[in-house]
Amino acid sequence: MTTAVTSPTYGGTGGRTAVAARARQVVKAYGTGETRVVALDQVDVDIAQGEFTAIMGPSGSGKSTLMHCLAGLDTVTGGQIFLADTEITGLKDKKLTQLRRDRVGFIFQAFNLLPTLNALENITLPMDIAGRRPDAGWLARVVETVGLSERLKHRPGQLSGGQQQRVAVARALAARPEIIFGDEPTGNLDSRAGAEILGFLRRSVDELGQTIVMVTHDPVAASYADRVLYLADGRIVDEMTRPTAEAVLDRMKDFDARGRTS
Repeated sequence: MTTAVTSPTYGGTGGRTAVAARARQVVKAYGTGETRVVALDQVDVDIAQGEFTAIMGPSGSGKSTLMHCLAGLDTVTGGQIFLADTEITGLKDKKLTQLRRDRVGFIFQAFNLLPTLNALENITLPMDIAGRRPDAGWLARVVETVGLSERLKHRPGQLSGGQQQRVAVARALAARPEIIFGDEPTGNLDSRAGAEILGFLRRSVDELGQTIVMVTHDPVAASYADRVLYLADGRIVDEMTRPTAEAVLDRMKDFDARGRTS
C-alpha cells in the first residue's frame, strides 16, 4: 500500500486516540463460484473518535459497502466489525436494530423527511419512536449549530433543499449518537447548499465532539474531513490527513491514471 501521509495514532494529550468503529479483516462478497464478486477484500481500518473521516474511491471500489458494513446496515462475509468495544458482526436483528437506533446516526442523499411533520418534529422523530425524551439543552445546541432556529415550525415543503438537509443533519445529531455515517450527504444539493451542510458537519465535530464518516466522490467535500481513506478494488490503498481539495483531486487523478495503465 502506498501511503503518502500517515494518519495520527495518538491524540494531543499523549494518550491513544479512542476508536469509534473498526474493521478487522473484513470481507464482503456477493455470489458464488465464477459469479463471485468481492466488494471488500480483507479490510482493516480504525475510525478515530471525535474526527471527520471521508471515504473516497472510484465507482465499484467498495466505499459505500464499507460504510454500510461499519454502520451495521449490511452484513459481512468474513471478519469483524466493532462499534467502540461492541462487536456487531453476528448480532441478532433485534439487537442490531436497537444498537443502530441508540448509538448510530445516518445522513443520506435523500433527506427522508416526513412531509406532514415540521422541522422540529422530524428532528425528534427517531427519539419519539424509541420512547426517549430529547435532552433540551443538547437539542437547542444542535439546532443553533445547523442554523435552524427560525425554521423549526416549517414543514419540508416550505424549506429549500439545503434547509431540508440541515434538518436531516440535526436529526442525526439530536440523539447524541456515538458515530454518524453520511452517504454522499450533499449529493443532491447545489454547491452553496452543499458547502453549508459540510460546514455544519465540520462544526459538529469541532464544537460538539461528533464522530463522522462520510462517503463522497467530491474532493471539495473531502477537504472538510480530518482524514481521507482511498479505496480501490475493495481495499484501502492510501490515506491522507489534513486534506485540501487540490491534494485530494491530485490523488484521485493519480489513481485514475494508474487504472488506465494497468
